Amino acid sequence: MIKRVIGLLAVFCVSPVMANELADAIDKDYDDHLGALFEHFHRNPELSTIEHETARRMALELNLAGFVVTEGVGGTGVVAMLENGDGPLVMMRADMDGLPLEEKSGLDYASRAQQVDPVTGNTVYTMHACGHDVHITSLVGTARQMAARRDEWAGTLMLLVQPAEERVLGARAMRDDGIWERFGQPDYALAFHVSSGGLAGQINVQEGSPYAGADTVDIIIHGVGAHGASPHRGKDPIVLGSQIVLALQTLVARELSPRDPGVVTVGSFHSGTKHNIISDRAHLQLTVRNTSENTRQVLLDGIKRIAENMGRVAGLPDDKLPEVIISNESVPPTVNDAFLVSRLRGAWRQAMGEEAVVDIPTKGMGAEDFPFFTQDPDISSVYWAVGGTPQEDFDREEAGGEPVPSHHSPLFKIEPQPSVTRGVESTVVALLELMPN
Repeated sequence: MIKRVIGLLAVFCVSPVMANELADAIDKDYDDHLGALFEHFHRNPELSTIEHETARRMALELNLAGFVVTEGVGGTGVVAMLENGDGPLVMMRADMDGLPLEEKSGLDYASRAQQVDPVTGNTVYTMHACGHDVHITSLVGTARQMAARRDEWAGTLMLLVQPAEERVLGARAMRDDGIWERFGQPDYALAFHVSSGGLAGQINVQEGSPYAGADTVDIIIHGVGAHGASPHRGKDPIVLGSQIVLALQTLVARELSPRDPGVVTVGSFHSGTKHNIISDRAHLQLTVRNTSENTRQVLLDGIKRIAENMGRVAGLPDDKLPEVIISNESVPPTVNDAFLVSRLRGAWRQAMGEEAVVDIPTKGMGAEDFPFFTQDPDISSVYWAVGGTPQEDFDREEAGGEPVPSHHSPLFKIEPQPSVTRGVESTVVALLELMPN
């Protein structure tokens, strides 16, 4: 209760005059440094877990800004600390990995980089197709602004450069490397994501869950092989698998409340080798999405119940029932602290104007590994979005022209100047709100 009362008294600590000066300073830094840095990162993306050059450049930039920098945290992760008197410890995170895609955006600074994919062993093109180049460039801009404004805040600022978000490995790896034990447990944790679906420079912040939880689930179906002409002599895993796929569709439709979102998608179904052979094995690959731990448990329990009991319906003995395997790459939903959302929304509107801050519900069920920083123990956190697409691009799509590319598309692109500068501005305003002097 004491923290919340103090928080209420500190709301709107950035005055309009300060806000205008801050925006001008960030614009100048973009022209002088951040714009070129963004293009460098965009041209040179690196895949999850092997972001070595990106991490080295980030460590250099943050060190030059005046932070004490530690490299190699959780693999290629970087932690930068700046102590500035008594006050809260606040963490700001930016992810840095790219994707195995060949860029086809047509930008004059498009990536032509290639790497050996650590998952497949193949040499692949790499691309920042999810905007992580915006995130790390904005983190550098934030570091430079906060170092230059030490008389405006008090406390300790922790900046995290996280690897392997695209494979939901990096946050867990940094926690496993003892990040809180080594550097301190934050009082608040912050992050943002640039969005091609949002208007360039607009802040979108929601109460509740802006990103879903995700589980990767495999179902191994055991059968009894036979000749295709003698199906009565076997137990067909393809038929059983098909029945399981259809039965799984009832989980969301009939076991969740209509206002409780959930997704069960079977993305892969593999079985058999030849037209006239009944296989003895099938493999289903699922992604399961949710916005609460209760929903997650309903879905996972339901998948196991349906798979095993459909096996019994098919007449399989207990030692041949379908196996349900839940991957350790699962992530919980990202859940914003409602009080902190209200506090930061007020600060952003005060600093940037009412029209600059919106609350537009997320339409998809994309997932993030940021919750590994904010759960167990529970840390008050806010994850917001910064729009990256100009209005004219939306107008063109509305008129039947070229559509706005989605994230993870080889055509993905955002407008860097408003994305980076508003990313810096929203972060600095949030930090000054949470660490007032």
